[in-house]
Amino acid sequence: MNIFEMAQIPLNKAIETMKLDAGAAQIIANPERTLEVAIPVKMDDGTTKVFTGYRSQHSTILGPAKGGVRYHQNVNMDEVKTLAFWMTCKCAVAGLPYGGGKGGIIVDPSKLSKRELEALTRGFIDKIAPIIGEKRDIPAPDMNTNAQIMGWMMDEYSKLTGQYEPGFITGKAIAVGGSLGRTAATGRGVVVAALEALKLKGIAPADATAAVQGFGNVGSWTAKLFCDAGVKVVALSDVFGAIYNADGFDCYAVDEYVKKTGSVVGYPGSHPITNAELLAMKVTVLAPCAMELQITADNADAVQAEIICEGANGPTTPDADAILDAKGIMVVPDILANGGGVTVSYFEWVQNLYRYFWTEEEVIEKQTAMMIKAFKEVHAKAEQYGVDMRVAAYIVALNSLVEAMKIRGMC
Repeated sequence: MNIFEMAQIPLNKAIETMKLDAGAAQIIANPERTLEVAIPVKMDDGTTKVFTGYRSQHSTILGPAKGGVRYHQNVNMDEVKTLAFWMTCKCAVAGLPYGGGKGGIIVDPSKLSKRELEALTRGFIDKIAPIIGEKRDIPAPDMNTNAQIMGWMMDEYSKLTGQYEPGFITGKAIAVGGSLGRTAATGRGVVVAALEALKLKGIAPADATAAVQGFGNVGSWTAKLFCDAGVKVVALSDVFGAIYNADGFDCYAVDEYVKKTGSVVGYPGSHPITNAELLAMKVTVLAPCAMELQITADNADAVQAEIICEGANGPTTPDADAILDAKGIMVVPDILANGGGVTVSYFEWVQNLYRYFWTEEEVIEKQTAMMIKAFKEVHAKAEQYGVDMRVAAYIVALNSLVEAMKIRGMC
């Protein structure tokens, strides 16, 4: 089973629970468009290398496709299609006027010079330009891409169209139309969702502990904002290892340490642990904020957290979901918990369209309100149908998509 097939298992459970029309289900299950492109780049040594890039537009039922672009040596079309599918559902759960899209390039960006990286980025936009735009498909940052890369993309697309196009892409620097509050947005969403889950269980933040897997943008902000909320963060990890402190970490201080050293490993006062030990730690909240497929049938039985709040895309397999549900562990699924990034990307897009910008306080207030509303809707569906939060999130998404399809005459 590939990752795209695996991702559709909870969707199919939601379809069965809702007794959804077969035609509508088939439309939602398949991407509208996939594109593979070859990107030639003249390297610094004078040779030319051809890179493979992808863009998948899973759905434009609710609005233009929306989704990030990742640079990684293991990118493939199945992964991109799956991420685009999750984006469709994520936007529908959040109540955003978007469908799902995703892109990627097979490349290890650490092996490229800045000039080569810029040439690759501009070449990718040249190749996919016919299918993107502020009313068609709006890219954003993802794994190994950042505000600088978004700036190159915006500049290249603006050259191609002959006009300034800030609304074509989100995740930009503030100087070229980025939104305040965007950097912390995904991590903030994870924490908002986790705090709502704690409320349901009657646990005060001050009485809760957390373990955060991953200390990139999402994981570091999740950890820091947990600290701000009064949750004790006792375990952290990155690609180099994991650390533990029963008394909790000052996650802002850990972030400064990582900026100097490149890793959480060796942070003063911490004890080294394995990633497996972090995932199995007895904490109130486990936040997997690294890669997909981290909690599987092989390790799910060892998980002791009361709540899993998914900051990463697809960190839990369907087999693991069944084990966690049987153990009574609440899983706040990725398409709900990590929707903060795309929510603030939507705010950035709106601000670009109107050329009118909000304060950071306004952005945070609007994001928090939208995510709490989405959490309550998903939990209500879980109660109504007697299903877990993941299936309930897909039910919420399907309701929005099917209603739009019916009104548009698609089914």
